[in-house]
Amino acid sequence: MGITRMPLLPLRSDVVFPQTVVPLVINRPSGIRLIDDAMVGERMVALVSQLHPENDAPGMDDLYPMVCIGLVLKMLKFPDGSTRIVCQGQYRARLLNVVQTEPYLIGEVEPFEEVVEEGVELDALVHHVNRFFQRMVDQSQQIPEELQVAAINTREPGRLADLLASSLPFTIEEKQSLLGEINVRARLERLGQYLSRQLAVLELSTKIQEQVGSELSKAQRDHFLRQQLKAIQDELGEGEPDNPEVAELWERIRKAEPPQEVLGEAERELERLSGMHPSSAEYSIVRTYLDWLAILPWNKASRDRLDIRRARKVLDTDHYDLEKIKDRILEYLAVRKLKKDMKGPILCFAGPPGTGKTSLGKSIAKALGREFIRVSLGGVHDEAEIRGHRRTYVAALPGRIIQGIRKAGTNNPVFMLDEVDKLGSDFRGDPSAALLEVLDPEQNSTFRDHYLDVDFDLSKVMFIATANMLETIPSPLLDRLEVLQLPGYSEEEKTLIAQKYIIPKQLELHGLAHNDLTITDAAIRRIISDYTREAGLRNLEREIAAICRKVARRRAEGQRSATTIDPKRVGDLLGPSRYFRELADRTGVAGVATGLAWTPTGGEILFIEATGMPGKGQLTLTGLLGESMRESAQAALSYLRSHSKDLDVDTSRFHRTDLHIHVPAGAVPKDGPSAGVAIAAALISLFRGQAVQPDLAMTGEVTLTGRVLPVGGVREKVLAARRAGIKSVLLPRHNEKDLVELPAEVKADLTFQLVDTLDDVVPRLFARPPHRTPEPRRPAGKKATPRIQPDRRSRIEARRED
Repeated sequence: MGITRMPLLPLRSDVVFPQTVVPLVINRPSGIRLIDDAMVGERMVALVSQLHPENDAPGMDDLYPMVCIGLVLKMLKFPDGSTRIVCQGQYRARLLNVVQTEPYLIGEVEPFEEVVEEGVELDALVHHVNRFFQRMVDQSQQIPEELQVAAINTREPGRLADLLASSLPFTIEEKQSLLGEINVRARLERLGQYLSRQLAVLELSTKIQEQVGSELSKAQRDHFLRQQLKAIQDELGEGEPDNPEVAELWERIRKAEPPQEVLGEAERELERLSGMHPSSAEYSIVRTYLDWLAILPWNKASRDRLDIRRARKVLDTDHYDLEKIKDRILEYLAVRKLKKDMKGPILCFAGPPGTGKTSLGKSIAKALGREFIRVSLGGVHDEAEIRGHRRTYVAALPGRIIQGIRKAGTNNPVFMLDEVDKLGSDFRGDPSAALLEVLDPEQNSTFRDHYLDVDFDLSKVMFIATANMLETIPSPLLDRLEVLQLPGYSEEEKTLIAQKYIIPKQLELHGLAHNDLTITDAAIRRIISDYTREAGLRNLEREIAAICRKVARRRAEGQRSATTIDPKRVGDLLGPSRYFRELADRTGVAGVATGLAWTPTGGEILFIEATGMPGKGQLTLTGLLGESMRESAQAALSYLRSHSKDLDVDTSRFHRTDLHIHVPAGAVPKDGPSAGVAIAAALISLFRGQAVQPDLAMTGEVTLTGRVLPVGGVREKVLAARRAGIKSVLLPRHNEKDLVELPAEVKADLTFQLVDTLDDVVPRLFARPPHRTPEPRRPAGKKATPRIQPDRRSRIEARRED
C-alpha cells in the first residue's frame, strides 16, 4: 500500500491505537462535515493528535506526524449539535503533508507495517509488561476489570502493547512515542519503562496515605488512652508519672542557676507542659520558651584579664593613636581591678566612616578577655527587634539583646550596638526608646524582654555604641552615652597606619609575601591625595588592595621579581587621579571666599561665591542651602550694610545692586551656621573689588553685631584645609581649645589666626603690602581694637607671615 490521500480528523487530547475501539465526540463543524462524508464512503479517516489542544484550526505544524487510520463503525447525532462516533483503529501511518484545508483537512499519509522479531527476548518482554501491569492492578482500584480480562487474553505482543498504551493514564507525548514505534520489541521496552514509573508513583502515594492514616489513628488512640489513664489516676488519688522530657528540662534550668523569680516561672510552665499532648500546637511554644530559659547564661561570666600592661599592648598592636579611647579602657580596667562589682560603662564611639570604630570594639573585647557580640541597628524600625515579641505571636523570639547574650554564652560580653544613629521609628514603635532601659546602668539590671517576661541582668555587659553623627540620636538616648570622638586622620597618620597595619593585612589576604611588594611612603601619600578624599581609611585600604591584586596577578602569570611601587607606578596601576586640588582654580577672584565645612564623613572645604548685578537690592541664594545658611547670609549682609563706612563700601551700591550668593556642588544639601564668616568675607571682597588671599580658609558663626561665635568639628575642618593646600586658617577665639588635640605636623604646616569679631577678620582677608601692615580703618571716635595675637604655638608662623 503506497501513499494515499485521506481525510484528517484532529483529536484534541486523544491518541487512537490500532485494533482498539474508542468513542469520540466531534464538536467542530469541519469534523462533523468530514464524518458525514465518510459515512457515505469507505468510512476510513486518519485520526491525528494535536500538539496544542486549544487550537480550533490546526495546520500541518500543529499535528503529530504519527497517525492511526481508523474505521468509523457507528455515528450518533445529539440535540446539542455534536456528533459522537465509535471508531476502530486499523493500522499506523505517517502524515506527510496537508493538501487541503477546506471544508476539512485532507492529507497524504504513508502506511507502516509492524516489525516483529520472534524469539525468547520478545516473550520475556511480554512477561515483564504483564507483571508490571498486574502490580498496578494490585495497587490501584481504578483499573477496570474489562481491561484486565482483555490483557490476559491478548496473545499478540504488538496488540498487547497497543491495548495497554491506549487504556492506561499516560501523557499524550508518551502515547505518541508508543504509537510511532513500529518495532514491537522496542515498543514493549518503552512501555515497560512507563509502567515502572507509574507503578512507583502509585506505591509512593499509597505509602503516604497509609502513613497519614496511621499517625492520625495513633494520635487518637494515644489521646483516648491518656484520658483513661488520667481517670484511673484520679480515682486512685495518684499523680501523673514523671515525664522524662520535663525532668530533663527542669535539670537544665536548675543548672543554669537563674534567679528565684525565673525558677518559679519555669516551674509553672513545666507544670503546664506536663499536662499537654506533644502533638498540640502550644506544646512546642512552651517547650521553646523553656529551652530559652535553660540556655541563657544567668550566672555564667567570663573572667576579666585585669593586666593593664597586656591590655595596653593589645590595643597598641591593633590600632594606632586613639590615645583618649585607649586611656578610657585602661581606666575601666584599673577601676575594675579595685572594685569587682563595678557596672559596665556605656560608651559611644562617634566619628567618620573608616576610622576604626567597629574594629576597636573587637580589640577591647580581646584586651578584656571577654566575648564580643556585634548587632547592627542600621535601618531597624521595629521595637520588637530590641525587646522581642510576646509569646502569643506565631514564631515569636526574644529581641536582639537577649539573642546576643545567648550567642555569647556569658552574661558580661562586650556588646557593640553598631550604627545607633541610623535607628528609625514607625507604627511598630521606636527602637531608640527601647534602648533607653538597655543603656542605663541604673535600670538594665532588671531588663525585661517581652518574650522571656522575666528580668535579666545586663549591668555586667559592656555596651559600646557606634555612630557617624550625634545629631540624629535622640537626646534621652544620647544622655545615657559617654561619647568618645574618633577624629579623622592626618596624611602622616594615614601613611604610618598604611605601612604598619593595612599593607601587611592586604599582603596576607592576597597571598603575597612581605618581600613581594613594597609601597613607598611617597606612593602612599599620592594615593591619599589623588585617589582618596576621606577622614577614615576605608578607601585607602581599597586602593592598596587594588594594587595588591594587580601584583598578585602578575606573580600568578610567572613574574617572580619583587615589586616596588613609587608615585609614578601608582598612576599606572590605579589610572588617572580622581581628585585634584581645586583651590588655585576657584580662588583669586573678588567675591570668592574659602570656608570650612563638617560632614559625617569628615571635613571639606567650601567655596562661597558672591556676585552683583544691576537691580534693586534683592538677595538670591542658591546651592541647595539649608535655612541656617540662608539666615547666616542675611546676617552677614545686614552687618555689611550697617558697617559700610567702616569697611570702605559705597552705601548707595546696596540699593542698586542685586546680590547672588552661590555655594557650588548644588546637588549636595548644605546647612549650618559655621559658614557665616566665609559668606561675610565673600560679600566684603565683592564690594571692595579685592580678592581674598587664595591660601586662607575660615570658619565661624556670625551675629548681627559682627561677633564670631565658636563652631564644632574643628579638627576635621583643619585636616580638610591642610589636605586642600590651605596655609592659614581663621578660627573663632573660643575654638582655641580645639587646637590642642591637633597633630604636631598639622600645626607646623598651618598658621591659625584667632578672631573675636568681623573687625578682626577684615584686615586678614586681603594680601598685605610687602613693607608695612596698615591698621584696619575704624570710624572717628571709636576706640581702637587691639590686634588679636595668634596662638602661642603658632607665633613663629605668624612672624613668618608678617
